[in-house]
Amino acid sequence: MGPSFPTWLKSQKNVFFLGMSNASISGFIPNWFWNISSSIHEIYLSFNNLEGHLPTQLNLSPRAFIDFSFNLFEGPIPLPNHGSSLLDLSNNNFSGPIPVQIGESMPDLWSLSLSGNKLTGIIPHSIGFMSSLQIIDLSRNSLVGSIPSSISNCSYLTFLSLEENNLSGTIPKSFGQLPWLQLIHLSNNHLSGELPSSFQNLTNLKILDLSDNKFSGHIPAWIGAAFRNLRILSLRSNSSGELPNKLSNLSSLHILDLAKNNLSGSIPTSFHAFKAMTQRRNMSRYLYRVFEMRRPHEDSMIVNTKGQDLEYIKALSLIITIDLSSNNLSGEFPKEITNLFGLMILNLSKNHIHGSIPETISRSPQLSSLDLSSNNLHGEIPSSMSSLTFLSYLNLSNNNFSGKIPFTGQKTTFSESAFTGNPGLCGAPLIIKCQDGDSSEGKTIVDDERNDNQFIHQWFYLSIGLGFAAGILVPFFVLVLKKSWCEAYFSFVDKIIEKMPWLRRRAAGGRKYR
Repeated sequence: MGPSFPTWLKSQKNVFFLGMSNASISGFIPNWFWNISSSIHEIYLSFNNLEGHLPTQLNLSPRAFIDFSFNLFEGPIPLPNHGSSLLDLSNNNFSGPIPVQIGESMPDLWSLSLSGNKLTGIIPHSIGFMSSLQIIDLSRNSLVGSIPSSISNCSYLTFLSLEENNLSGTIPKSFGQLPWLQLIHLSNNHLSGELPSSFQNLTNLKILDLSDNKFSGHIPAWIGAAFRNLRILSLRSNSSGELPNKLSNLSSLHILDLAKNNLSGSIPTSFHAFKAMTQRRNMSRYLYRVFEMRRPHEDSMIVNTKGQDLEYIKALSLIITIDLSSNNLSGEFPKEITNLFGLMILNLSKNHIHGSIPETISRSPQLSSLDLSSNNLHGEIPSSMSSLTFLSYLNLSNNNFSGKIPFTGQKTTFSESAFTGNPGLCGAPLIIKCQDGDSSEGKTIVDDERNDNQFIHQWFYLSIGLGFAAGILVPFFVLVLKKSWCEAYFSFVDKIIEKMPWLRRRAAGGRKYR
């Protein structure tokens, strides 16, 4: 439809619905548009390259649906002059504070998204006046101050995302009064304190992401009993203490991220009881669901997989992961964890875990990323790991593994870096070859090398002997068989002796004693 804003709209009257999302439109919205826009109840201009400032008062019909997301608009946040039901200005370049009167100007709003802008200042207290709000997304800005407790007045709230700001203070205890709350994203702020015990009332909670804050205290033992519907729990870079045994009561959990804390003790044997992780996934069925479920705010999450942080959007229902890396966990490798048949990502790196990897590791056939690096694991690497056909990332470095690497099947795709830092390991892909006793195959390699060396040595000495014999015997037989050659040879020798006095005297002396 682009490249510029369509001028034919100028002649239209009583426009009720305007949908021009992803239409390759660029430039500014002309001033004449706001003279004919008062009848528009739904306007969708997302995913274009529209720019410039918008009027501080948007001239639209009452309770309008407004979606200007993913453009290049800038300036202060505009507000509709007759309220709105949906306001999505996310992923633009709006700046300045959120209008203080935002709550009073849109009392019937049910979805507010201002994420991905350059907003500063505090979250206005008046946001609690919008009692019908179901979605609040103010993430990825530069907001400061505390989280206003007035948000708890939004009794229908299901989605709250304030992540990637500079918010501080504690989480309001009154949030426990939001019975419909399903998703809480508060990561990457400066929040402190402990998780309010009132959160036990949030029985519909599906995602709790408090990662990368300054929370203190232990992981509450009541989490396992309270959040039976919880699918994602991320407390990365916060807590201390030990892992609660009852954490495994989270029967719907798909993603458990407790990395970079100060957790100690051993991994509970009860971790085999994460019910949702024991089920193998029907990948095609979930892909269909992800494609079909297109909501205004898709679930998203940063997951550490294959040695790097990746953001998963829409596909979170496909991911089953446990990340306990960078803690002070000890004890033996949790063999019970191999009963999680649906597990796809397991990261226990940078702890003090000892013991060996059990042969039963092959019970997790959908494992695609396994990181056990920087622990105290020992013993041989189980040959059963070669049957993990989905395994595309493996890191066993910096442990005490020994023996020959079972470099067959899926393991042939991994480089030397996956096994370095284990002095007792040998065989491909390492440059260290196995010695006698490491394995029958290693012994064969050594025997073959020894046989090759013996063969070379035998031919070397044989060639020297043959050369020496040939140098003596060949001239002897020639002189014996050819009398004329013999007389010529000795006549030549006599002439040489006669020309050398010291040889002549020695020859005469020899004749004297004969």
